[in-house]
Amino acid sequence: MADKKQDTAKKAVEKKAADKKPAKKSNKPSAFKRLVKYLSACKGELKKITWPSVSQTTRNFGVVMAVIIVMGIFIFALDQGLYALLGLVMNTSA
Repeated sequence: MADKKQDTAKKAVEKKAADKKPAKKSNKPSAFKRLVKYLSACKGELKKITWPSVSQTTRNFGVVMAVIIVMGIFIFALDQGLYALLGLVMNTSA
């Protein structure tokens, strides 16, 4: 009878051990390895960039400055025109 209890207890312990799932090992690389991989990928992408030449950059700078000046003059003229129109409507003298 004692043998049956021991066998039953032993089977219960074995069953519990079998039911426990083994600790899941992570296949994920360490943070340092992921950082190195990311930085090397960034370096590879930077090598693919086609940088503009000095003449292209100068031309683009000129276009941007011209657009800024034209838009500035347009906004100034619009502001002055609306201010004059408001002066006519409100009968105020500047």
